Amino acid sequence: MNTIYSINGPVVRVRDTRDFSMLEMVYVGNNRLIGEVIGITEEFTTIQVYESTTGMKVGEPVYTTGAPMCATLGPGIISNIFDGIERPLKEMEKLSGAFISEGANVSSIDTEKLYDVTIEVKTGDELKGGAVYASCPETPVIRHYCMLSPMLFGKVIWTAENGQYRVNDIVCKIEDRKGKVHELTLCQKWPIRQPRPVAERLLISRPLITGQRIIDTVLPIAKGGTAAIPGGFGTGKTMTQHQLAKWCDADIIVYIGCGERGNEMTQVLEEFSELIDPKTNRPLTDRTVLIANTSNMPVAAREASIYTGITLAEYYRDMGYHIAIMADSTSRWAEALREISGRLEEMPAEEGFPAYLPSRLAEFYERAGYTETLCGKEGSVTIIGAVSPQGSDFSEPVTQNTKRFVRCFWALDKSLAYARHYPAINWTTSYSEYVDDLAPFYEKEAGDKFMEYRQEISNILVEENQLMEIVKLIGSDVLPDEQKLIIELARVIRVGFLQQNAYHKDDTFVPLSKQLLMMETILTLYHNAQNALKAQVSMGNIMSTGLFEKVIKVKYDIPNDKPEIFEDYKSEISNVFSRLIAEENERRAV
Repeated sequence: MNTIYSINGPVVRVRDTRDFSMLEMVYVGNNRLIGEVIGITEEFTTIQVYESTTGMKVGEPVYTTGAPMCATLGPGIISNIFDGIERPLKEMEKLSGAFISEGANVSSIDTEKLYDVTIEVKTGDELKGGAVYASCPETPVIRHYCMLSPMLFGKVIWTAENGQYRVNDIVCKIEDRKGKVHELTLCQKWPIRQPRPVAERLLISRPLITGQRIIDTVLPIAKGGTAAIPGGFGTGKTMTQHQLAKWCDADIIVYIGCGERGNEMTQVLEEFSELIDPKTNRPLTDRTVLIANTSNMPVAAREASIYTGITLAEYYRDMGYHIAIMADSTSRWAEALREISGRLEEMPAEEGFPAYLPSRLAEFYERAGYTETLCGKEGSVTIIGAVSPQGSDFSEPVTQNTKRFVRCFWALDKSLAYARHYPAINWTTSYSEYVDDLAPFYEKEAGDKFMEYRQEISNILVEENQLMEIVKLIGSDVLPDEQKLIIELARVIRVGFLQQNAYHKDDTFVPLSKQLLMMETILTLYHNAQNALKAQVSMGNIMSTGLFEKVIKVKYDIPNDKPEIFEDYKSEISNVFSRLIAEENERRAV
C-alpha cells in the first residue's frame, strides 16, 4: 500500500512508488481527502490536497483512482453553489454544519431529484460526440440538453420512454464500431484541466450588452471575448462584476469567488436570489452558478476553482448557450499558485510567482471564445476576470501578464472611486480591442451614427485630458472659450453619461437605443455651443442657459421607455442657442 512520506501544508509526498500518473485524482489519508498528482520523480510522487491536512500523519494511506480530476456535468448545476472542487455547499452544510468537514463525500449534483426527461433520439440513429440524446427542464428558464461525450460515437440500440428519471438512471444505450455497448445517463464527467472540444471557433462579431454606458459605448466587450478589471482595494471590482452579472445579456452566469471575503459571497447570494431577471421575470439564481472558494478555504482548492468554473461554462456553451464567467479574483488564484510553488521549492520568478504564471493565465483566458458546438449550435464563453494589484500597482506580474492575454482592459481608478464616480473605470488608461470587430453590429442594431458619436465623445475626453495638464499648471481662466467649452462638455460626458447609478431604476441598466440618444443630445449641445461661440456669444452666456446641467440629468429625467422625450430636449437646445445668437447679433448691430 502507498503511504504518506511527508506533509507540507497542502503538499503531500509519497516515496518509492510507480502506481500514480500525472494529474491523477487520488484520495489521501484515513479521511480520504481529495488530491491531485502534480509531480512525479524517480523517488517521490507529489500530490496537492484540496482540503485541509490538519491532523494528518505520516504513514496514512494514499489511494489511486486511475482517473483525472473531473467535474460532474448534468442537470442540477444551475442555481447551485459549489466549493472549488464542485462539492455542493448546501449539502455539505446538512452533513457537517456551518464548517466543512474533511473528507466529506457528497455527490456534486442531486442524485435523487426526478427530472421530466424527453428522449431526443430513436433506435437506429447514428450519434457522434456532442449529439443531444435527451433533454429536461433544469430550471424554469434553462433547458438542459444531455450530450454524448465528445470521445464517444455509435448507433442507438435502446432508448427509455419519455418520463421522470434521476441523473444516474440509464436513458439510452449505444453500440460503438467495436461492438462495445455504452450506457448513457443524464450526467457525465469531464477533466477540469482539459478544454472541451468544439466544431469550430467563430469570428467575434456580437457585443455582450451590459447596460453600462462606459462599457457598451466606450469600451465594449464581445460575446466570447475576454476582459480584465484591475483595481486596488475599494475601487469597485466586485461591484462592477455584480452589475455585469445582473444585467448582461448572457444566458447563464458562472460566478467564481476565488479567494474573496466570505461576506462578499454572502452578498452575491442574497442579491442574486432577490433580484428579478428582467428577461424572464424570475429570480436571477435560475440562470446562475456560484463557485465559492473564500479566503479561509484550503488554498489548493482555490487554484482548482477557476478550472471547475470554466469547465461548467464550456458544458453549457456546448448546449448552445452564451455564458459569462465572473472570476473574482485571479490575483488570489495566482497567490495560491505562488504558495504551492513555494512549498514545492520551485525557483521563483518575479515577485515570487512561479515562472509558469503567464502560461497558466493564457490557458485560462484562451478557453473563452465564440464557437460552433459539436451539436451544430452557436455558443460562447465570455471571461471577465478581476485583478487585485497590491497598492494599485498595475506593473505587478499578474496585471501585466493578464494584459497580454485579454483584449479588453477596464482599469479602475482609485480617485474616481473615492469621488463616488461609478463604475470607476478610467477612460484614458482603459482600452478595448473589440471596437472594430463590433462596429458592423452597432451600426446595424443601434443606429448608423452610433460609432460616429462614440468616436466624437472619445475624442472630447482625450482632448480634455490634455487640457487638464495645462489647467493644473496655469489655471483655466487663460484658456480660450473653445477650450473652456471642451472642458465643460467633457464634464457633461463624465457626470451625465459615464457615471451611472446602480440604485436608480432607469439608470442601473440603459438600453443601447437610449445610449445613442444620450450621445446625440450631448453632441447637439456641443455643436450648438460651438456655433454660438463662432457667433461671438460669450462662454458665460452659454453657461447661464442651464442646459449643461439639464443634459447631465437626462439619465434620470427621461425614462428608458420614453425615448420620444429626447426630441423635446434637442429642440429646446436648438431654440435656446438660436435665441442667444440672434440676441448677440442684435447687440452687435446696435
